[in-house]
Formats: sequence, structure tokens, C-alpha cells
Amino acid sequence: MSTAAAPVTPAALLRVPKVLLHDHLDGGLRPATVVELAAARGHALPTTDPDALGAWFRESADSGSLERYLETFAHTLAVMQDEAALARVAAECAEDLAADGVVYAEVRYAPELFTERGLDLDAVVATVQAGFAEGVRRAAAAGRSIRIGTLLCAMRQNDRALEVAELVVRHRGEGVVGFDIAGPEAGYPPSRYLPAFALLRGANAHYTIHAGEAFGLPSIQEAIQHCGTERLGHGVRIADDIEVGADGRARLGTLAAYVRDRRIPLELCPSSNLQTGAAASIAEHPFGLLAEQRFRVTVNTDNRLMSACSMTSEMQALVDAFGYGWDDLRRFTVNAMESAFIGWDERLELIEKVIEPGYAAAAAG
Repeated sequence: MSTAAAPVTPAALLRVPKVLLHDHLDGGLRPATVVELAAARGHALPTTDPDALGAWFRESADSGSLERYLETFAHTLAVMQDEAALARVAAECAEDLAADGVVYAEVRYAPELFTERGLDLDAVVATVQAGFAEGVRRAAAAGRSIRIGTLLCAMRQNDRALEVAELVVRHRGEGVVGFDIAGPEAGYPPSRYLPAFALLRGANAHYTIHAGEAFGLPSIQEAIQHCGTERLGHGVRIADDIEVGADGRARLGTLAAYVRDRRIPLELCPSSNLQTGAAASIAEHPFGLLAEQRFRVTVNTDNRLMSACSMTSEMQALVDAFGYGWDDLRRFTVNAMESAFIGWDERLELIEKVIEPGYAAAAAG
């Protein structure tokens, strides 16, 4: 005799194990940390009140434009230019994610953006890894377990992709699990960076590509067919290749069908996607359609500071919009864990020993 699953409540949602594949280190600082670091370095901020500053980041990011959204990073990048600041931000990132119930996270950043005060790329990576390790230790001391994998980004507009790809290969035994290209999509198609992707494939290294966030289907086509990406960073615009008829049936175009049938993971970031113009509301976000059509959807935060969000709040928003229950949330979480850039045995252990029991307990109430 079956029993109904317990309702999804905010308190229960906070406790369940979560997996995060798309989170930017420089987009997740605590407002109070930005204020303190800025004061120490003489960097002017719009306001020095942490609550008001957090609101400023959120309001400034609510522009509907990816380019304007990216401008908010001028302040976070300015305060992350030395070893002490980088290590602090990384440690706090791990602590904050663990407090949100995240058991595995892939956090990404562009090392080339943190060299203004003399740090070289290898020093940046070593410093961030040390910070993550400290944050993981603090989380464990507080009774929370989290593992952090690092993705190193190359900024499209800076043309250093090959150099960053070499950095990934050089540090992949130290917690670096993959590569990404980020920054403005328009004018910087992923096929510009083919030598970097060739190097990564030759070294059996993993990579994802920001595509289908602002530019649309051509960037997704290139990322998959020309560059061989394993995942799509956002990929939300794949919905442009799906037509829903008057009968309610969805008809997939050839690209959408390929993405779904090949099980290419979509690193969807609902709140962030609203800010950059992908949808007018969560209820209108393509997540619902993509999940219904059994794409490999995953739930992500993108930039927790700019979107004033967490994994818990992103999941709650989807529950409120689409009526998802524990089975749905478990599926999205398993999707993410299966798509992570760590070994299959490690992924399977987290699924079987942490994720499945966690969601079973939540459903039982």
C-alpha cells in the first residue's frame, strides 16, 4: 500500500542534498565581504551598507541584458585581486553552499581576471583551491559535508582560451575538474576557440561551454557540433527549437532532438535567465517545457549575489511555478550528479549513499 509523499516545504527543501554545476565564484560573494574588502583596498562602492549593497547588485542585474548584467562584476572583481581576498571568498563560498544543503558543487571562475596585482595564473588557481579546502574543513566542523570541483573559465573577449585550457590540464589533479568559456556570446562564437577544445580532448579533459543564454540556437549548434561540448552552460535557448502546437503537443526541431536524445546536460539557472531576458517569469521559464520533454535539466544558481538566490530558493521557485514534488527534484539532482566532471564511481557513491536516501527521507516526511 503506497502512501502520499510529504509536501515540499522550505525547511525540508533546505535539508535535502543538492548538486550544483553552474556557479561563478566572483558572482557569489557575501555583501558584507565585498564591503570589508573594498574598504581595505580603497575601492568605492555604490553603498557601504551590506543589505543595501546586496539589493543594489540584484537591482542592477535586473536589466534584461547579459551585457549590463556582466557590468556588476566590476565591483566583485576589484576586491579579489590578492591571495588573502581570493582565499577568503573561496572559503566562504564552500561554507555558504554547504549551509544550503549542497553536497557537490562545481564552482567556476576566470583566473585571468585576478592578475591585476601581480598574481600569475598558477598562483590564482593554487590560492582558490586552498580557500575551497579551508571552507570544506569549516563546513565539516559544522557538521556539513561538501565537495567542490573547480572549472576554469576563459573569457571570450580576451582570447586566452588555449592558455587557460593548458592551465586546466596542469592542475586537474588538484581539484580542477574542467574548462569553460564565458563572457559575451554575441560576436564571440565558441568556434573561435577550437585549438583550446582540441587540446582538452587530446588530454581527456572535461569542458562545458556557455551557450544558448543570450545568442540563441547558433551558439548551441556550434558548441555541440563544432566544439564537442559535454554540457551546455545555460542552454536555455534550446527551447527556441521546440514548437508547441494548438493541441499542446511539443514538436522538437533537429537540434533540440539531438540535445535531448544525446542526453546533453543543460545547466539551467532560472533566476539568472530571467535577469538576462530568457523569460518574463519563472512560470514562463522554458525549464517546465524542457523537463516535461525529458531533457537532462539541472538546477543552478549562476551568480548568487546578483540574483539574490540559493539552490534552495531556485528549487522552491520551480516548485511554486510547476508544482514539482520530491520525485521531480530528486530527478533533477541525479541529472546533475550524473553530469558532473568527476569519476563515475564518485558520482555513483554520492547518488546511492547521499542523494537517494536524502530524497527518500524527505518524501517520507
